[in-house]
Amino acid sequence: MTDALTLPATPSATPPAAAPTSYRWRWPALAIILTGSVMEMLDSTVTSIAGPTIRADLGGGTSLIQWLGVAYTLAMTAGLLVGGRLGDIAGRKRMFLIGAGGFVAGSLLCAITTGPEMVIAARAMQGLFGACMIPQGLGMLKEMFPPRELQAAFGAMGPVMGLSAVGGPTLAGWLVDADFLGTGWRMIFLINLPIGLATLIAAITFLPAGRPARGVRLDLPGALLASCGALLLIFPLVQGREYGWPGWTFAMMTASVAVFTAFGWHEVRKSRSGGDPLILPSLFRKRAFLGGMATGTIYFAAFSGFGLVFNLHLQLGLGFSPLRAAVAGIPLSVGMVVGMGVVQAVMRHGRNVLHAGAVTMTAGVLALVPVLGSEAGFWQLAPALLVTGLGSGLIMGPYFDIVLAGVEPHETGSASGTLTTLQQVGGALGTAVLGTVFFSGLSAGPTAVADTLWIVAAMIALTFLVGFLLPRKAREAETAL
Repeated sequence: MTDALTLPATPSATPPAAAPTSYRWRWPALAIILTGSVMEMLDSTVTSIAGPTIRADLGGGTSLIQWLGVAYTLAMTAGLLVGGRLGDIAGRKRMFLIGAGGFVAGSLLCAITTGPEMVIAARAMQGLFGACMIPQGLGMLKEMFPPRELQAAFGAMGPVMGLSAVGGPTLAGWLVDADFLGTGWRMIFLINLPIGLATLIAAITFLPAGRPARGVRLDLPGALLASCGALLLIFPLVQGREYGWPGWTFAMMTASVAVFTAFGWHEVRKSRSGGDPLILPSLFRKRAFLGGMATGTIYFAAFSGFGLVFNLHLQLGLGFSPLRAAVAGIPLSVGMVVGMGVVQAVMRHGRNVLHAGAVTMTAGVLALVPVLGSEAGFWQLAPALLVTGLGSGLIMGPYFDIVLAGVEPHETGSASGTLTTLQQVGGALGTAVLGTVFFSGLSAGPTAVADTLWIVAAMIALTFLVGFLLPRKAREAETAL
């Protein structure tokens, strides 16, 4: 008897069959998948708190603080484009192990780095291998759990991810301030070593072996074109300010448009020839999907940029310690968790929930403008942050289900992967653009953060407007699985 599971040859074409047999070690396997996801999520946020301390230790320009997040996010974006497909080709357990192992190695390199270039490269390594690890979890959950337990398995992910969102920055601030064994900020990466190694050992023991799917091909040229386009756009946005915006920065941004156009042409050509494109071209003929791309990119850019600028202002502008800055941001995370919980009760109202979230988040961001002065403290910031987080949760909670209501069932997989990738691209854009705006005006004191917050509010208002392109209602619950 074996606990290995067989993957279907062509998932989209697999006919309805009897319910899958439960995998014996499914609950320990769920814990392993969640641990990997938490480890990745924590590392995606820690440098927003530790960035100023890392720069003070390693040197480099202010753009290093942006690159600590952007390098991770860009690499994650590039990896997500192929990570799930590699799981189909090579086996999900194998790719999870490769991803987790590479993530631990990248964490070690971050911890022992001696200069700005090395830490940026190590952060990119973390993002790339994280993208190999994360997509495998969803597929394995669907293989391991019978339908009656699958919803409970997915339900366990929400609270765990919510607690990670609250605990990640706080943990980073505490570790930096505690300075265990003189490691300072390096401990935020060293802590991944015991967690990651334990996850690897448990994954070898408890994750289902599975079998690679047959007939699935990797669109590597498409992934390279998309990644190159993103880099050509984001690199000059981050570095342009420090270099004085020379002509080549605008040339790179212009070239990114040409590369993205070439990517679209390649995907259409691959689809017509019977290949496996990264993104189904038919999606771009749907108003709901195009609206979802615009809504998601703007929202995630605004939210990521806001988080970076808020933490930078607390430390660089107000002189908060990393721990105090992390604690000050807790109401934002709490509000977001509450907002996503409220969504479950009001999902029937569809895009109206998202619109209500945009109005709420805009009000919260604008309420921060007058209270971010030199006397700002936890209790002065908490109400506005709580409202901002609540609005953010009301936007993010129904977003994927509303957008996917406008695509055909056979397009859901491609649409979900594209929206997840755009989440990363939006985050990188927000970090690049809003970080650049903030640093450009930093010498002006409080004006820098106020100007940036007004831009964030305008972006969320734009999210409200493009949200009218989305379907009125979310997809049915059973489709979501």
